[in-house]
Amino acid sequence: MTDTNHKKPETKVCWFVGANFGGTEDQTSRFINEGIWETLNPGEKDVAFVKSMQPGDPIAIKSAYVRKHNLPFNNRGNSVSVMAIKAIGTVKENPGNGFSVLVDWSVAEPIREWYFYTYRSTIWRVLPGDWAADGLIEFTFEGKEQDIDRFRNASYWKERFGDNAVDKRRFKWTGFYETFADKLLSYRNNRSKLIAKLHELSASTAKGFNILNDELEKGIKSPLEDICPFTVIGLFNRGITDENRINIASELKKFLEIDESVPNSFEGIPLLNNQNTWLFSYAYKRQDDDIETLWEIFSKAIEFADSNDEESRSEFIKAYNDAIGRNMVGWKLSMGLYWVRPWTFTTLDNQSREYIEKKLNIQIGMNGPKGRCNAEDYLTVLDILEARFKEDGYPVHSFPELSLAAWHFKDNQSFQETDTNNSELENDDADIIENIIAPIEPYSLDNILTDGCFVERDKLKTILERLRTKKNLILQGPPGTGKTWLAKRLAFALMGERDDSKLRAVQFHPNLSYEDFIRGWRPMGDGKLTMVDGPFLEIMKSASKEATSKYVVVIEEINRGNPAQIFGEMLTLLEVDKRTPNEALELSYKRSDGERLFIPDNLYVIGTMNVADRSLALVDFALRRRFAFIDLEPSLGKLWRDWVQSQCGIDPTILIEIEKRILTLNNEISDDTSLGPQFRIGHSYVTPPFGIPINDAREWFRQVVETEIAPLLDEYWFDGLDKAKKAKERLLEGF
Repeated sequence: MTDTNHKKPETKVCWFVGANFGGTEDQTSRFINEGIWETLNPGEKDVAFVKSMQPGDPIAIKSAYVRKHNLPFNNRGNSVSVMAIKAIGTVKENPGNGFSVLVDWSVAEPIREWYFYTYRSTIWRVLPGDWAADGLIEFTFEGKEQDIDRFRNASYWKERFGDNAVDKRRFKWTGFYETFADKLLSYRNNRSKLIAKLHELSASTAKGFNILNDELEKGIKSPLEDICPFTVIGLFNRGITDENRINIASELKKFLEIDESVPNSFEGIPLLNNQNTWLFSYAYKRQDDDIETLWEIFSKAIEFADSNDEESRSEFIKAYNDAIGRNMVGWKLSMGLYWVRPWTFTTLDNQSREYIEKKLNIQIGMNGPKGRCNAEDYLTVLDILEARFKEDGYPVHSFPELSLAAWHFKDNQSFQETDTNNSELENDDADIIENIIAPIEPYSLDNILTDGCFVERDKLKTILERLRTKKNLILQGPPGTGKTWLAKRLAFALMGERDDSKLRAVQFHPNLSYEDFIRGWRPMGDGKLTMVDGPFLEIMKSASKEATSKYVVVIEEINRGNPAQIFGEMLTLLEVDKRTPNEALELSYKRSDGERLFIPDNLYVIGTMNVADRSLALVDFALRRRFAFIDLEPSLGKLWRDWVQSQCGIDPTILIEIEKRILTLNNEISDDTSLGPQFRIGHSYVTPPFGIPINDAREWFRQVVETEIAPLLDEYWFDGLDKAKKAKERLLEGF
């Protein structure tokens, strides 16, 4: 049995450290016998970690790896990150040398395995407070079992391992691609057979094998005699029809004896442009080891993805940096890595780079050859993204999801298509990637309800209909009624699709001006002023270019600013019958004489208002006349209870009790002549964000009352704090 004497203190940092010493064999026995832990040649970060280890800190020896078989759950053929706990202990003394500590060790017998939430690096500093970290600490130092089902169904892992129905699971193509890579690797030392088979297929049944001609001298064609693995995979990942892609993949499946089914859909998979499909140059320009170098990074990438250790990471870095400087490799290398192991590597094609930098706000380092990523830059992006994927509120939770989101992502200042003239195609640095139209992601009222809306469907239908006919809508209600949340989802339901490029969200505040929102003069770097269009004019222009699509502006807290002043002459143009060229007006700031603008008929505006904020002025009557106003109520009821119970695992009897107490409080607030119904407590206060599972519902509710509801009540009854205190006590009485 695992030794459970080493309890983790509530506020202690816990350390999970590697079993190897500088890449040599497992040192667990020596560490235990000598009562130490040490590492060889630590980097600056590791030195800082070791020096910060304090006497009394819990510490464990880990061994991380990847497994596909003999797992205590259905992994559906996917690789699973595993971390074995080999020993646990307590730091006794830190000599301060930055590479070793003295430890009171106990052997973990038998060795216990922890799944999913693991870490590659030699030293892992784990802080309590997060559910996944708490689970790991309790598993390791208290002998508790891992809640495997919770991890399987968490955002980061649910696509591969979750309970969602197989027919609803996305990215089923990944299994074929990974198996294809594994089988292809076996031909590294038998490439003559591989290339012979490709030529045979090209000459016989398979369509699309028309890129297998080399040039021994410039302009003199000759059959290709060698090929890199990424170019082989690229045969069915380029700008050809899906029919030909499937045909080529099917022929290669037979040759490589792959059991996985050929995908019938390739959504979100980046494609090479037909004019530039190789990752190596023609024979007369390439170095003797160019193709072998690509096989090396191919091999090391698979090893790194499947082993999950520091040594394979170092080998990957070396191979990547050797390959990235070669002619014709460029950003295509990242695409190839993504094809090989789509759950481990990200593609950095132009659309994905744009999404990562502009949507996710992650800067991609460009310290490699020709202004691209070196291995360290690339791995830094991977590490940042993998950490973010585990956040419930993050827009994407895996590399396939990121690639798909990038496919949908559009920006006003998007990357320009790469020039494809012949002179550039002869360059080693050509980065030409197929631009493909993303499929529509449907969105409807049913999706709003599934996402966790507690408004009845009939009312939602009415709200959407008012938005369609009035074109301008304001959602108003007490705090915590989900106004902003609902506004964005109504926008998608209006569009009939989830498309962020057609939605613009703006926050109004007292300092916002017409010049910020519509158009105004702005200083440039050279000290001169230039006229800049604000977000409202930008989306007006986008809507004007695509008359068949609906565009939406969401204005949060629309009454926090001065709407009449911010909109200016646009306030008149908002009216339904003014959305025509016949009603166009000149703006305060014109780009040219005679410039007149109107709001296109396919542009809609949704505002939100917190009616309980006493610091805000009443909305201008001119604005009121142009908007339909919808009241949102605190929505505690069956819809709320069912959703919270299913998503968060809270006992229905506890939810009924919480609902009863909040309703009693809201009745008291409504009856108070100094407050009224607009000051009631919204359901968002007692709805765990992102459907996070709650282990102790009573304690969670107590914390919500203490830290969120009680301070609000103190503000409501600032001149009668006893009343606020008693209301809080009634909320928690007997809980």
